[in-house]
Amino acid sequence: MGRMDNTQDDLGVVRRRIAAAIESWSRASSLAEIRKSFEALFADGHDTRIETFKIGPMTAAWIAPRESSMHRVVLFCHGGGFQVGSIRSHFSLMLRIARASAARVLGFNYRLAPEHRCPAAADDALTAYLWLLNQGMPSSRIVVAGDSAGAALAMAVALGARDCGLPLPSGLALISPWLDLSMRGNSYASRAALDIFSKPAQLVAMARTYLGRNGNASDPSASPIEADLAGLPPILVHANDHDITLDDAFLLAARARQSGVDVQVRVWDGMFHHFQMFAELPQSRESLAELGHFIAERTGGGG
Repeated sequence: MGRMDNTQDDLGVVRRRIAAAIESWSRASSLAEIRKSFEALFADGHDTRIETFKIGPMTAAWIAPRESSMHRVVLFCHGGGFQVGSIRSHFSLMLRIARASAARVLGFNYRLAPEHRCPAAADDALTAYLWLLNQGMPSSRIVVAGDSAGAALAMAVALGARDCGLPLPSGLALISPWLDLSMRGNSYASRAALDIFSKPAQLVAMARTYLGRNGNASDPSASPIEADLAGLPPILVHANDHDITLDDAFLLAARARQSGVDVQVRVWDGMFHHFQMFAELPQSRESLAELGHFIAERTGGGG
């Protein structure tokens, strides 16, 4: 009973943090303010100094705690609706993934909308993967991961690598994947009142911004759920029962299995869109432990 009470207390704190952030976003006078507030929402309580470098014009960073193997890598694509998010906003999540998997995590700041429309973000994600290959990292030692819109970019990396004849990563780890920019799944309506983080109108606006005036939500470059999935590596999906994007996970699983792709879907009861960002939730810790096990398994264990 005590653990359940503590979980509810933690969830209450998270709810208040999210509500305050959403209120600040509604009052923001610029996208720059919203981006700054998004980073602040996920700050881990102290000002972390992040050592960065460049992959072409992109800012990138290695997240490699002491227990990380130098020989196994997670390429992480951050979420944020293609408009917000960065290495800084997702630093805590990437650090916890690195610790759970005992692998290094490569984070990178891809180009954001509206300054850069589709498929700029997907192109940058594939560039980061190609950089890893060119550094001599075997594809068998790389898992590509992402949350929300970042999960779509992780899918885009695997699809782009396949279509370009590049070696495929050893696996895909997708957190609350937003894969269908046309948002046809029933969960966008049925879970709207339950999801405390994402709302349909918010994602509609973000999709329109990313696609631009002439964009097509059914194009696989925007919605990887529309792509031919044949030949992709094993996929682990962590979805949530109180998440408007839930049906994207189910649709991905169905289409992946039809294409002969190994896919596992774990649905977290009572959890909302990319709850893993909140380290204080016990479900977040459990989720990352499972994702870490998958990453370690796919990249060769202790390395």
